[in-house]
Amino acid sequence: MKKTIALWAALTAVALLATTGCTTTADAESPAAGTGTVTPSASASAGTSQAPDARAAAYRKWGLKPLPAPPAPPAKKPVTRGPGGPVPVVSDIPTREKIVFLTIDDGAEKDPEFVAMMRDLRIPVTMFLTDAAIRTDYRYFAPLVAQGHGVANHTLSHPNLRTLSEDAQRREICGQQEKLTKEYGKRPRLFRPPYGNWNESTRAAAAQCGIDAIVLWRESMQIKNMQYQRGDKKLHPGDIILAHFRGPSELKGTSMTEMTANLLRHIQEQGYTVARLEDYL
Repeated sequence: MKKTIALWAALTAVALLATTGCTTTADAESPAAGTGTVTPSASASAGTSQAPDARAAAYRKWGLKPLPAPPAPPAKKPVTRGPGGPVPVVSDIPTREKIVFLTIDDGAEKDPEFVAMMRDLRIPVTMFLTDAAIRTDYRYFAPLVAQGHGVANHTLSHPNLRTLSEDAQRREICGQQEKLTKEYGKRPRLFRPPYGNWNESTRAAAAQCGIDAIVLWRESMQIKNMQYQRGDKKLHPGDIILAHFRGPSELKGTSMTEMTANLLRHIQEQGYTVARLEDYL
């Protein structure tokens, strides 16, 4: 018990200290706990079409105006890993379309209202999950998986991978591959290193664990504002945005749904919409 509490305390402290949350480089009620396969159903909603009136009502419920529908995915993904080739490392996707991609890290906050929000808005997100953060309630994420949102790897215990040997990095990445596959029924293809810290040993370990791409980011969402890596402080086509599963204790009283609504307003104000990362990578 003491070991578990210490692990959670360390993970929380790191999240609070990092200015962009999980980075040092740039910035419906939960089902009962348990294990088992979860696969998206035929009615999975993320990124799917919706009648205009119903879509407007769903957005209005969360104090938002509807985002434009994303374009059809490209026939050929613009970023792929060649057979036996190195794992690509990306912060954005090559495209001229005014689209961005939402990614959410860790999994510590398990707000049932966020599940409802994603069900209503049908905006695709990719969840980079850490076992140390999700193990208290793996089943919380099952409805999000069923809605069609992507599940990706964020290590077992959220270490700084640059400080670990290649073998230790492989245990962190491959171990989480096995956990996520067991819980959600599909082996992840994408991986994000904690804090955005990686080296060539990370790429080698990721390749051995079956990872197709290492995913970094261009912007990170805080509470009300977005932190940008580029000097013009604007979104660009294909940008990957980082957010976190966080609640009022980390967000100064703001809920995760309020933070997400703020994020979507930033995207809309700049004339962008949200596409599904896995369709491009």
